[in-house]
Amino acid sequence: MGENLDPGLPRWKVPVLSVVLEAHLPFIRHGGGRGLEVSDDPAGANTGGVINGKAADTALSAGEIWFFEALSETYIPLLQVMDRLEGDHVPFRLGISFSPILCHLLEDELLLQKYLEYTDKQIEFGKNELDRTSGDPKLQKLAEMYYERAVERRIAFTERYGGNILKVFDHYQRKGKIEILAASATHAFLPFYTSFPEAIQAQVEVGISSYRNHFGKYPQGFALPELGWTAELDRILRSYNFGYTITETHSLVFGNPPATKGSFYPVRTPSAFFVIPREHYAEGDISALMRSPVYRDNNEDAGYELPPELVQAFLGANGVRRPTGCKYRCTGSNPAHPGDPLAGEKELYDPQRAAAQAAEDARRFLDDRIRRLISASQYMEEPPLCLCALDADSLGRYWYEGPQFLEALFREGASRREIQFMNPVEYLYKQDSAAFETVIPEYSSSGINGYAEMWLDASNDWMYRHAIRAMDRMIELAERFPDDTGLKERSLNQAAREILLVQTSDWPKMLYKQENADFARAQIEDALRNFTTIYEALGSNYISTEWLTNLERRHNIFPHINYRVFRRKK
Repeated sequence: MGENLDPGLPRWKVPVLSVVLEAHLPFIRHGGGRGLEVSDDPAGANTGGVINGKAADTALSAGEIWFFEALSETYIPLLQVMDRLEGDHVPFRLGISFSPILCHLLEDELLLQKYLEYTDKQIEFGKNELDRTSGDPKLQKLAEMYYERAVERRIAFTERYGGNILKVFDHYQRKGKIEILAASATHAFLPFYTSFPEAIQAQVEVGISSYRNHFGKYPQGFALPELGWTAELDRILRSYNFGYTITETHSLVFGNPPATKGSFYPVRTPSAFFVIPREHYAEGDISALMRSPVYRDNNEDAGYELPPELVQAFLGANGVRRPTGCKYRCTGSNPAHPGDPLAGEKELYDPQRAAAQAAEDARRFLDDRIRRLISASQYMEEPPLCLCALDADSLGRYWYEGPQFLEALFREGASRREIQFMNPVEYLYKQDSAAFETVIPEYSSSGINGYAEMWLDASNDWMYRHAIRAMDRMIELAERFPDDTGLKERSLNQAAREILLVQTSDWPKMLYKQENADFARAQIEDALRNFTTIYEALGSNYISTEWLTNLERRHNIFPHINYRVFRRKK
């Protein structure tokens, strides 16, 4: 157990832990077909051609599988964690931001139908695995777990959650259990676009519109994509009546003037906008915990290891394999279980052992946070805050036991007198306004070294000259055609969508990390090409209705967008 504070300490003086998750995926929805062939190309349906005898726009892209994994292993499990905590009357608080792109994907009928069909294939595969592993009780026990969880997940999604998990997250927000933060339209790295305030206003205004459409209220917090901050954002975000945002620790430590309370207390900017620093060590501690040898190895899947005839439903046209969801190994390097047909050097995954490890890791993680907070409280009059900002995918999709860890963290915290959980806005409201220092935070970001090099280096710098040229043209179009309707308005709205998609921060990150780099380059070039086609068509006063309709079907994000968000403010 952690150190104990004075038992008579007033509740408002007890240190605070706030967990905030960033939920985001890039726009990976393609085509309008209903088939479930698995494409060999990451762009899948976007590439044209024929797959398994059907048009490629009916194929399942690798990007769509990313979405299915996030839904199955992160977002549905997070709701199940909250359901269990609520049922057991365990208090919890959680902040989460849903990017408008992810909100769109979570309500896209085609994608959700594909998800259910994909889940059905996993259930069918699970039945076959029960037969295949009948000679090995330990392996069959694992196969049975995956089969039962797939069935349970399908029932929860379709019946308990009614196929609309955003509505369930909003239910918990209305109960005061979670706080949902707003986000920019396409997760653009905003500091790069401060020379084009129209681009930032478009990102923010489309984000606000999406938030109000999905959650029926005006947001108080704004989640900076990639925690990208620069001083010019202070005035812009405050002008939209946001109350606060979250940045990296060094933005305050090196601020003007430096924040005297470091990462343990928010600051106020000159425009009365609040900035909360995230705790520097939390993400690294989580990354270290994820590497425990007893946790499931997410990189090994039966779909990659079994003979092709046993995983036929998860093969692409050229035999490219896709994950089935059945992952039988843990990350440890002990010898494989004797008799296991999936021969290898890693031992079988033990769910009970992993769950016990997640509970122990949650206790240790909480102890570390308490020790830091108690140390900071000795130098502060106010209750110190530790804000742990994490990628939502790190709790589930990348770390299978992540939701169990989070549940254990809340259960352990409920029994501690020396710490309390709050959402960011709840914490801000409870503070004395005179306690906040006025600071201009320093330029900063998440990622390597903390100064945006992941989004601007030799691997991706080529895209920005094209993006900036296109933004100039989009602003020109919005000024030149202020009141158009009909086909021209449809064209202008689609041009706005393409520009927003170009700005997605995922593409330069993929190029930097050389992960799905060809896919990222294809997405950038496709959106730029589409925009240029529209721009030139508007100049000649002719555009193909068929081409535009097909593009609207393929890039159907932000159905209610108004291209005038790119007009200059008077």
